[in-house]
Amino acid sequence: MHKKRKLAAFIGAGLSPLFALGLTATPASAHGYISDPASRQAQCAEGVVECGSIKYEPQSVEGPKGLQDCAGGNESYAELRDDNKGWNVADVGKSATFNWKLTAAHRTTTWQYFIDGQQIAEFDQGGEQPPSQLSHDVDFGSFSGRQTVLAVWNVADTDNAFYACVDVNIG
Repeated sequence: MHKKRKLAAFIGAGLSPLFALGLTATPASAHGYISDPASRQAQCAEGVVECGSIKYEPQSVEGPKGLQDCAGGNESYAELRDDNKGWNVADVGKSATFNWKLTAAHRTTTWQYFIDGQQIAEFDQGGEQPPSQLSHDVDFGSFSGRQTVLAVWNVADTDNAFYACVDVNIG
């Protein structure tokens, strides 16, 4: 019995550092994306469009603030930039409601929406933490036809933002 305890203690002591490394190497569950109308990453997660690793992490399209990039500057998610990938296009009127699903609700400065690099809407969160789900009503102004809306969630306490692109047919 004494030998079995020593063996168990020895094995436990040897494996402990491996378990600790495994725990620290696990990526954090983060952060958020537009679920309706379905963003490109939501379509990947749902299997509507064949994509790479973003299928498993639709909430993780994060990059430095100020980008105009569906992939948030992340080459691992480059397929989100491909306008010819077969994305479903949501038919909308002159405005639409964008619903965000947040898996880690960071304190937020602003939410911004762009078409062709032109800002069409901004919502000020004032540095507050948003709820796990929120919606924005966005007016498309003079835009019509098929457009890609870039939505940007600017986090208050980091230099990063989260990016989501939604393909819409306005009109």
